[in-house]
Amino acid sequence: MSINTTTDCHNDSTSIFYKHHISIFTVCMYSFIFITGLIFNLISLVVFFRHTKSRSQTTVYMTNLALADVLLILTLPMRIYYHLGFAELSPLLCDVIGLVLKANMYGSIFLLTCICFDRCMAVTFPMSNCVQQGRKKAPLVCLGIWMLTFGASLPIYLSKHRQVSNEKHCFDNFPVYAIQPLVVIPTLFVGFAIPLVVMLICSWGLVRAVQKSTVAQTNLVDSRKIKRMIAASLFIFLLSFLPYHAILGLLSLYRDKISCPMLAAYRYSLMVACLNTVLDPITYYFTTDTFKGKVSLSTVQRMFPLNSQSSLQANSRSRMPNNS
Repeated sequence: MSINTTTDCHNDSTSIFYKHHISIFTVCMYSFIFITGLIFNLISLVVFFRHTKSRSQTTVYMTNLALADVLLILTLPMRIYYHLGFAELSPLLCDVIGLVLKANMYGSIFLLTCICFDRCMAVTFPMSNCVQQGRKKAPLVCLGIWMLTFGASLPIYLSKHRQVSNEKHCFDNFPVYAIQPLVVIPTLFVGFAIPLVVMLICSWGLVRAVQKSTVAQTNLVDSRKIKRMIAASLFIFLLSFLPYHAILGLLSLYRDKISCPMLAAYRYSLMVACLNTVLDPITYYFTTDTFKGKVSLSTVQRMFPLNSQSSLQANSRSRMPNNS
């Protein structure tokens, strides 16, 4: 059923121009993602590794997120090469590149969830020793995420059986194994729904913590900027991963009546998931700039009253004319 549907979509003579248009658009999009994402993420890695002494637990997650994005970006030239139609790629190479894409997708989902959860714990319970000790296990959590994402993605490529007539389609193949009920249900819940719920709860907790913070009541912290950052992070998360999981669920429900537009929508959703490699730096740049200032200001506020800081500034200003 599925293999015939994929073949029919490729052999449809009435859609030659449409398929050619899709290929051009696909090549342009993957080229944009490759160039922009590679520059952004390499800059991010340089910044993260140059500031190892002041690296926070959240930065550990961001570094792993940037590494995962670079790993995916390095596979995009093969996708560009394929969609340009220069030559056919081996099935093994297609499987490996597809495995990297799926592992990066869910690795990004889990790492973004960890970043949101870590920030929520740091701001909501800044003085809790138990929370601080748990945050120090970030490297182990990242290792577990790498093992989980690649380990869960391997069965998709080890258990499926290709037919010779379908090997030539490579990245346009139908996701036969991924839409099976035993696979798609855990994927939708564990890989998307649960992380989304965790991010929503943590975002709500962050907003409440900012509203109740004494520092947020002053001009030292822009609480509206923090709220916009939280909304932007959720928007990027939904924009990147909701289309793929919605299409995956749709294909699972109508797996006996798959149409060519549904397959095209599936390919576009994978492209949007790759676009996340460009959007990820925006997410953790906002997180770093905003929340590092928030946490440091909170710490200073607990140690020294605001009046002491203002008095020091007043004293320094009063001494400037005398020194001159």
